Amino acid sequence: MKHALIEKEFDQRVRKKYNVYNSIFLNLPFKDISNIGMLIPVMSQFFKVGLENSLEPKDIVDDYFLKHTAIRDEKEKIDFMFRIIQYVERQIVLYDSIEDSAFPHLHDTGENNLSILDYIHLGEKTEIKKKILDKLSTFSIRPVFTAHPTQFYPPAVLDIISSLQTLVENNDMNGIDLSLQQLGMTSLLKSKKPTPFEEAQHIIYYLRNVYYEAIGAFYALIKNNFPDVDFDSPALIRIGFWPGGDRDGNPFVTAGTTMKVANELRMTLMKCYYQDIKNLEKKMTFRGVEEIIADLRSRLYTSMFNPSEVLQYQEILASLMQIRKTITDRYNKLYLEELESIIDKVKIFRNHFATLDIRQDHRVHKKAVEEILKKANYITEDTGELSKDELLDILLSAEIRIDPDTFNDSIVKDTILNILQLKQIQANNGEWGCNRYIISNSEDIYSVLFVYALFRWCGYRTGELSFDIVPLFETMNGMANAAGIMRELFNTGQYRKHVEFRENKQTIMLGFSDGTKDGGYLKANWSIYKTKELLSDVCKQEGIQVIFFDGRGGPPARGGGKSHRFYAAQSQKIANNEIQLTIQGQTITSRYGTKEQFIYNCDQLLTAGLSRELLGKKVCIGEDDRQLIEELSENSYRKYLELKNHPLFVPYLEHKTPLKYYSEANIGSRPAKRGNKEQLEFKDLRAIPFVGSWSQMKQNVPGYFGLGTALESISKKGNLYSLKKLFHEVPIFKALILNSMMSLSKSNFALTAHIGKDPRYGDFWKLIHDEFLLTKKMVLTISGYDILMQEEPVTRNSVDIREDIVLPLLLIQQHAMQKVEMGSEKTENYEKLITRSLYGIINASRNSI
Repeated sequence: MKHALIEKEFDQRVRKKYNVYNSIFLNLPFKDISNIGMLIPVMSQFFKVGLENSLEPKDIVDDYFLKHTAIRDEKEKIDFMFRIIQYVERQIVLYDSIEDSAFPHLHDTGENNLSILDYIHLGEKTEIKKKILDKLSTFSIRPVFTAHPTQFYPPAVLDIISSLQTLVENNDMNGIDLSLQQLGMTSLLKSKKPTPFEEAQHIIYYLRNVYYEAIGAFYALIKNNFPDVDFDSPALIRIGFWPGGDRDGNPFVTAGTTMKVANELRMTLMKCYYQDIKNLEKKMTFRGVEEIIADLRSRLYTSMFNPSEVLQYQEILASLMQIRKTITDRYNKLYLEELESIIDKVKIFRNHFATLDIRQDHRVHKKAVEEILKKANYITEDTGELSKDELLDILLSAEIRIDPDTFNDSIVKDTILNILQLKQIQANNGEWGCNRYIISNSEDIYSVLFVYALFRWCGYRTGELSFDIVPLFETMNGMANAAGIMRELFNTGQYRKHVEFRENKQTIMLGFSDGTKDGGYLKANWSIYKTKELLSDVCKQEGIQVIFFDGRGGPPARGGGKSHRFYAAQSQKIANNEIQLTIQGQTITSRYGTKEQFIYNCDQLLTAGLSRELLGKKVCIGEDDRQLIEELSENSYRKYLELKNHPLFVPYLEHKTPLKYYSEANIGSRPAKRGNKEQLEFKDLRAIPFVGSWSQMKQNVPGYFGLGTALESISKKGNLYSLKKLFHEVPIFKALILNSMMSLSKSNFALTAHIGKDPRYGDFWKLIHDEFLLTKKMVLTISGYDILMQEEPVTRNSVDIREDIVLPLLLIQQHAMQKVEMGSEKTENYEKLITRSLYGIINASRNSI
């Protein structure tokens, strides 16, 4: 679809519909917020003009109250602003619903966005259909839903969004009116922070209401295009799950939480099976079948509510296969298609629904190992007392038995309890239910071997350890050493035997979030790319199949961006055995929130994996291009380090951004930083509040900083043509530039221009602003675009509309922060206003990939 046609379609299905339904919404009377809606358009325009005239937020807001309201009391002004926030939040929900409704009509089509069916049909014409079938039998995609809820709507609001989506599609004005009234009276927030279990339930909502049917439908779509073969590839699409298992930096995730979530996943799946069987029972009213279905329904019902009643998927499958044989032999295969659909879903989801990953920081494992070795009298203080050979011998060979109750440290005790309980989780949910242990902050072989030793000391033997131990390389240092670390591990006899037991497969995770925080945008992304190439070579030499697991966050600054474009840009040097990536926050709702979105995006991931090998779309980066990207990466890194090492970097984050208010918001269960130090240290700061704080300020530093300087440095050498060629001919470079364009598009320095006059922070703000202007200028120059995101009209228009909707919240937040700095008597109220504004600003930025 040409850009002009896409924009026209977007205008008809999104922009105009939003204007119509928003006008209805703004005129609805709600308790305590009557007439506010009618004032919002006036306020938005007033705020926009104020920023264009370089006025400060506090002056713009104060002037608005003076000219457009009769409110003069400060407390009443604050109450009014709270009500504005409530309204704008609901406008965002309305806009979400309209975009979701339009999604099936706004797909980009063409050479770069072929569907799996396009590939199959092309295969028929070019005689590679057999190759496609072979690839589908071994390939796999795994979206992994994480415990980072950067967008957190309660289930009631999710139901309203789903309802509105259908009503908007059908132009049901009466239904829309009623739903908007319901939305106006429904709380969008939790009164307290969610527990890790509640976070898990939030994602399980999507598993039950979207992904169960979506995966079944997508699998059937592929299967039905191979009618002449027994298509049986249930591992083609698998869901990963972090809530309840991701304990990195979250002291509220305990062994008890992990078991509770594992049970909830299984029991929710049984509810899905139960509903399918109930529907089937109404159709299969045949003698010899009725009894089997009734018995299966009864057993499913029992397993739905009692965690101790575990119904294994093999038992479910046996009953279904018995039914299949009976209707095939005796009842003309009546309703066989419906039965086959259920059989396929049981093969896909088994007992577990989603694979629950365990994740913990290497430093926690080190602490646990040292406590164990002290009790076993191997050391007195720490592992530094041992030589490398001595430590390796203990980790790989020493027989130590540990009792969690003998440890006083709560995190050490819980780490041991967690590993001990994993056998039971696998017994209940099957091996696919929980079979990966991920180690954050991996920077040496001990990151893996400490975990291997902990498993051994908890009773697991070589040859029976049914867990993949997955290092997560996320810092610049970790990535620089990754290839050497893995080679040394593979040459360690006991660990090599473990890898052989795991079918000679090694999963390695590479993380964008902390990489970007550590090394800046371009350096982090290029380092990950190169690290993948090196690790692919190491594993190939060792005869091991490497599987890369990408820690891709929501916005481009945390590794987000167009996923299909990213994976299609991987070079031939990078192993292509599976596609695994984290999906989190607003990305869950924006790209995987509906059945249509889920199928489309899974389809795109699958075709990205197929395109590299089956249609000859080889991605090779020439040596000259590679050296140019390397130079850009290093120049960008130096510029970013200057900023990060600036004495005002952390103080600016603390005092000029809403960073500290993240810990007050009831968005997620995880603390905003690791540890309990009173003084903020950069290394302890978690990536989400770090990136999120820049996003709230509309400065988006981690998504571009250093890139402009790097591009200009090459251009000044007379190599502008080479940069333009790089953009148009090297897919990974273009993908990175386009992602950065999104970060630039979501920036608005007029919002914080007042900081440029601050006696302490003014020069620091100007440093950031100058790099923003330079980066914008350079990416437009090398791309040849007239505007940012020129090739992405749907996303560009969506960003523009969302930024307009959220503008009142941004001004209110900056106004409140200025009032707090000035020492207002209402400081506590203004701080609540800042915290309250976080939610809508976060939710408005859902279009992150």
